[in-house]
Amino acid sequence: MRPKNQEISNAILKFVTKYYQVNRTAPTISEIAEGVGVARSTTHRYLQDLSEKGYLDYSRGINSAPESAKMKTAYVSAPLVGSIQCGCPEEEQEFVEEYVSLPVSMFGKGDFYILRAKGDSMVDAGIEEDDLLVIERNCPASEGDIVVALDPDNQNTLKRYAGYDADEECYLLAYENEAKYPGAVIKVKSFKVQGVARHVLKAL
Repeated sequence: MRPKNQEISNAILKFVTKYYQVNRTAPTISEIAEGVGVARSTTHRYLQDLSEKGYLDYSRGINSAPESAKMKTAYVSAPLVGSIQCGCPEEEQEFVEEYVSLPVSMFGKGDFYILRAKGDSMVDAGIEEDDLLVIERNCPASEGDIVVALDPDNQNTLKRYAGYDADEECYLLAYENEAKYPGAVIKVKSFKVQGVARHVLKAL
C-alpha cells in the first residue's frame, strides 16, 4: 500500500467536516476530489484510510459525519410561527412559516420556537420591530423574565413579568419603553406563560 500524504489526509478530512457543517449531509467522492484537487481514485484510498483510523465511517460513501463535524453540527429545530405584539395584547393566529436550525453551542438545548416582534413597547430591552425572538416553551417564568403572555381573553403579548401586586391582586406585565410609555404596565388577574424569551436575532 502506498504511503499516505498527511497533507492530503488533513485536506480531505477538513473538506468533509466543513461540508457537513454547511450542508448537514455527506459530500460525494467527486465533490471531495474536486474540492481538494486530487483524483477520485486517490480520494477513495484516503477515505478508506481515514475510516480505518476511525476519523469517519466510509464504505461506498461516507456513512456518518466525522467526530469533529458532529460536535459542531448539533442543532435544535425551531419553528417560526408568526408574530407577537410588543404593545397592547392582541389575538394572533399561530402558523408555521418555516423551521430554523439553531446551533446548540449558541442557543443550548430546549424546546424553542421563534416569533417576529411587532410594536415598540420593548425597545429598552433591545427588542425592536421585526426582530426574531427565540422563545423557550414549557419552562417556568421568574420575575424579571420577558414572557409571551396569554391573558384570560386569549390575547397574547410580549412583556416583562414584573411580579404580583398583592394590594390589587393582579399580575404585572411591564412595558420596556420609558420614553414613550413611562411606567406602563398591564394588570391581569391571571395569565398563561406561553414561553420565555431567551435570545433576540436581528439584522445590523
